[in-house]
Amino acid sequence: MTSTLDRPAGSTTTAPVPTLPTVRKVGGRIGAVVEGVTLGPDLHPEVVATVRAALLAHKVVFFRGQDHLDDAGQLAFAQQLGALTTAHPTVNTGSAHVLSLNATKGMAANSWHTDVTFVDKIPAISILRGVTIPPYGGNTVWANTVAAYDALTPPLRALVDGLWAVHTNEYDYVASSEDPEGDSPDRDALDRGQFRATYYETEHPVVRVHPETGERSLVLGHFLKRFVGLNTSESSALFKLLQDRVTRLENTVRWQWQPGDVAMWDNRATQHYAVADFDNHRREVRRVTLVGDVPVSIDGRTSRVVAGSSDAYTRIDELIS
Repeated sequence: MTSTLDRPAGSTTTAPVPTLPTVRKVGGRIGAVVEGVTLGPDLHPEVVATVRAALLAHKVVFFRGQDHLDDAGQLAFAQQLGALTTAHPTVNTGSAHVLSLNATKGMAANSWHTDVTFVDKIPAISILRGVTIPPYGGNTVWANTVAAYDALTPPLRALVDGLWAVHTNEYDYVASSEDPEGDSPDRDALDRGQFRATYYETEHPVVRVHPETGERSLVLGHFLKRFVGLNTSESSALFKLLQDRVTRLENTVRWQWQPGDVAMWDNRATQHYAVADFDNHRREVRRVTLVGDVPVSIDGRTSRVVAGSSDAYTRIDELIS
């Protein structure tokens, strides 16, 4: 069913406007299900605008029943929201723009993180498609880093507003996991060797200003190595204090995947955690990410690259493979 726009003076025809998707909240602080849209190419601009508005408002949005999507359809949908990054700065899973996260037990993403904060242009939006879903487990949890900042007490805000942190891809997924076999071939595609193939280090403000909403959010997660001006012990204590604020249960939403699901999140305003509780069942999800901006601090300073260039990762590339 469609409606029509008002006709301008002298106009004899109007462009049809589709029925817009509905948005249903699933959590008080984060998360919504978007219903009534079939993802893919050539969506009406007002449908795309509705989806984007829902994303900015709810930080992560979910779409059920998108079984028709393949890699090409996922990419075509993503391109209507922005320019694509390459699949990953260091890891190659066989596609220029689609990162396959495939596991039969431990996962590299079972730790709280914001995607790829070790580069300067942190991805803006991530779009994840369920391909092979285990019969149980394998949920993903998201947390709202804007709400976490908003809930800080005035003394903590005074502390973090001018604070900076070093992010690197030195994070040791294996040592931080509960996989007794360590770096096994059944682990997630983001294995230690590939992930560290090129070293990246970037200084980010701990509080960034969102480029679209103007909201302030905390830039933390497991790629954070230390806070600038603090020693290791001090950095560890402060990191735990702030991360605990981000991941309070009231600040999170947990998604139980079904085949054909798509999740899309604002990577500038969230962290997420993939739960590795599906025994030896196979789990595969595929991710596409959109180019983001260099974070800007409250006082207008931008993130600083210490090592590694993200130019190849964030290039605007119209050739899809």
